[in-house]
Amino acid sequence: MKILVYPHDLGIGGSQINAIELAGAVHRMGHETIVFGRPGPLVEKVRVLGLEFVAAPTTGRRPSMAAARALASLAQHRRIDILHGYEWPPSLECYWAARRRPQVAAVSTVMSMAVAPFIPKHLPLTVGTYQIAEVEAGVGRSAVTVLEPPVDVDANRPGLDLAQAELRRRWGIADSGFVVAVVSRLARELKLEGILSAMDAVASLPAGMRVCLLIAGDGPARAEVSGRAEQVNIRTGRQTVVLAGELADPRAAYDVADVCLGMGGSALRALAFGKPLVVQGEAGFWELLTPSSLGTFLWQGWYGVGSGQAGGASALRQILSEILPAERLRAELGAFGRSVVEHRYSLEHAAEVQLDIYAAALDPASSSRRAYFRELEAAGHFLRYKRRRLQARLTGRDTADDFNARPVATARPVQAFSAGGAA
Repeated sequence: MKILVYPHDLGIGGSQINAIELAGAVHRMGHETIVFGRPGPLVEKVRVLGLEFVAAPTTGRRPSMAAARALASLAQHRRIDILHGYEWPPSLECYWAARRRPQVAAVSTVMSMAVAPFIPKHLPLTVGTYQIAEVEAGVGRSAVTVLEPPVDVDANRPGLDLAQAELRRRWGIADSGFVVAVVSRLARELKLEGILSAMDAVASLPAGMRVCLLIAGDGPARAEVSGRAEQVNIRTGRQTVVLAGELADPRAAYDVADVCLGMGGSALRALAFGKPLVVQGEAGFWELLTPSSLGTFLWQGWYGVGSGQAGGASALRQILSEILPAERLRAELGAFGRSVVEHRYSLEHAAEVQLDIYAAALDPASSSRRAYFRELEAAGHFLRYKRRRLQARLTGRDTADDFNARPVATARPVQAFSAGGAA
């Protein structure tokens, strides 16, 4: 097959890294794979993996008909079989490009915490959690597959030479004491609340523990994060919080940690390094990954919703105060997490599932009449969405990432898989 993969953008982010690493794995299995998108820091990763990169046209608003026309032209001239969009703007652009070309199939992957209702319901859709898949099947999507965020377990593992000592020297992280690391985009949606409460939690630990919170990442909330970090460091009289910014290769940040905090793909990469993981969520949610909590995360994804933001710092403080001094427990939980990733989230397994999705997409299953009505339905949802966004901008309530701002988990009851059969 000839496949074009179109990430949301090529800045550092979990969905984008998953898209590129999975494209590389499919390429290694013998399929021609092109990455299309707006140039950014991850272009270098695309090239390291031996993939061809084609720059998308520069446009203002998204989705863009200019991008769809560029995709259609590329599909025609390169005889591409699959146009694969990640998140909703690329998904719609791929769909528009493929809709009048029977020999080209479009597929969509959404790793956000909710799916945009204006992605046509007959478009093959991949999501990252069983909870979201159940919701989407319930509203009539005909082809929904769960593909949990994959991890390259060879490139992310203990024992690699990742210039860990240089990272410590550059940011003044002492060899003594403990390091709690979070690798995250500094976004206001999903991320900011947890990052701020993590700083407060670490600052409230006993001074004798000498805990350093290492934050690797950048984004629109950097000013708020930086301001809180400065306050914490003044209050504690030492460099309790280190803001390392966006690292071209954040793996060293995972590896120097004694405990990692995170959600989504970042949480899984922490597990790949054999680190104990405290899963971050919203409304004060923090939970340590253990054999008994695994089933919850397999159902709802590596994220959660608590009972209220106010208790978040104290909940995390309690977890850290118990686990940081317990070296044997940390080793056991780190080994458990590594085994979960190896058995359930390997890149090779994900590539095989992805190829099955592509093969199914090339099999014309739905009638043109059915597609027509589903397009009309999607168009109605899209117009209502645009109207709401305009109203939000006019009233100052707009969000940068609105489908992460309304996650499915906030409205759905928590279920759990059997942890015994998960790994």
